[in-house]
Amino acid sequence: MPTLHWLTRDQDIQASKEVPFRLLEAKPELSAGDVSAGNMLIQGDNHEALKALLPFYAGRVKCIYIDPPYNTRSAFEHYDDNMEHSKWLAMMWPRLEFLRNLLAEDGAIWVSIDDNEGHYLKVVMDEIFGRNNLVSNVVWQKVYTVKNSAKYLSDMHDHILCYAKRKSVWRPNFLARSDKAMKNYSNPDKDTRGPWTTNAIQARNYYSLGTYEITSPSGRAHFPPSGTYWRISKDTFEELNADNRIWWGQNGDSIPRIKKFLMEIKQGVVPSTWWPHLEAGTNAEAKQEVRLLTDGDSDVFTTPKPEKLLRQVLTIGSNPGDLVLDSFLGSGTTAAVAHKMERRYIGIEMGGHAITHCAPRLKKVIAGEQGGISRSVGWRGGGGFRFYRLGPPVFDGDGRLRSNIDFFLLAAHVWFSETHRPWDGDGTSPLLGLHNGCGYALLYNGILGDKRANGGNVLTRATLAVIREDIVKEQLAFNGPLTVYGERSRLTPATLERERIVFKQMPYDVKASA
Repeated sequence: MPTLHWLTRDQDIQASKEVPFRLLEAKPELSAGDVSAGNMLIQGDNHEALKALLPFYAGRVKCIYIDPPYNTRSAFEHYDDNMEHSKWLAMMWPRLEFLRNLLAEDGAIWVSIDDNEGHYLKVVMDEIFGRNNLVSNVVWQKVYTVKNSAKYLSDMHDHILCYAKRKSVWRPNFLARSDKAMKNYSNPDKDTRGPWTTNAIQARNYYSLGTYEITSPSGRAHFPPSGTYWRISKDTFEELNADNRIWWGQNGDSIPRIKKFLMEIKQGVVPSTWWPHLEAGTNAEAKQEVRLLTDGDSDVFTTPKPEKLLRQVLTIGSNPGDLVLDSFLGSGTTAAVAHKMERRYIGIEMGGHAITHCAPRLKKVIAGEQGGISRSVGWRGGGGFRFYRLGPPVFDGDGRLRSNIDFFLLAAHVWFSETHRPWDGDGTSPLLGLHNGCGYALLYNGILGDKRANGGNVLTRATLAVIREDIVKEQLAFNGPLTVYGERSRLTPATLERERIVFKQMPYDVKASA
């Protein structure tokens, strides 16, 4: 497959390995509502924040939407959107790698972009996500009036590239039928099967059984109009007519049409790649939404996305209760829409507007604000979010484990470095879990209640017995190898070999990257 090359490509594709694992520190004073709802607002560099999420959320995010800087060579108030092309690619590559790792097997990522970098972005995403996993390039009509002041062509659309983690298992949800489409269904004859519309019985395609005479209830004879044929046989027509599935018009003598009942068709519309402004909103609507939510503050984003657009993405790509992620949160639209649509969400924003814009907006959502999509989805308020900031790295500048890391965070890191899977433990046992026939345990920070220097952090026959007891509780017949992290081991090499134990000494054997 062709690849995209730029000056610093070799370094950039290795950048993820150099990013330190950082702690996420909760800030209760900036959180709001029900903080146990599972929603996260993170302030910090999204590259580091995404890596911090891996031990807990790898493979668990159903829908990712990002609206990265477009690199338009114009000054943005909150972003430097004037990077050199290679620097923009250097920024996007490692972040897309982390996002792919966070995406669920049946999930998809949606990326808004314009023509400045859109076609380069597609080549990069082909390489990271696999060209065969491209779902589509959606075209969103962001404005609805032509700018006569345009020097060349009036720019009226953006792209939204959609890639599935595994296209073979990802399936889009249908969109709701519009009010205009629903007006096509009625029930003038009070059919017990409910509203219906009609389809023509004739077609231009030749059909050998489609030239018979049809007699209407009024006695009027009908033949296929010139150049057409009935598209069903006479026997099929008579079956449909007997089942009251033929409509003859109000007077009972029109050319017959076949009834199509609303109850028998898909309860929704297959999404298309063209999203007109009436369906997905405009930039102007987005600016007005943000302006209202910031009490008329002029310090607003110049390129927010409308809530209708995110409603479209989340309707197609997720269901209530699914986890949604936006690592370029901006004015907070994705989080606000996910909240109103009863999705769980993680939003990451680097600048101070995580506090000045995103958090206040979400607090108003919790209070039941009625802007954006609120009325269309029946939003009345509730829920909450927990605010986080990026804390210190798990490892110091020399790659050594920091002494103040608690058991839960270290356990998640160790589990992820060994299995590349998120950890589900509760931090109450030294046994981290079993994976692919192997067991993993961590003796650290007095997890067994013994904080003496030679106590619960040391692998002994006593601590091993506790680990084995927990293994039996999880899988009675387990007989696979066991990896144990601890300060030191008092078991002999022969015992370790007999027990099929790999001992890893902390902090030296704890990997600084995964």
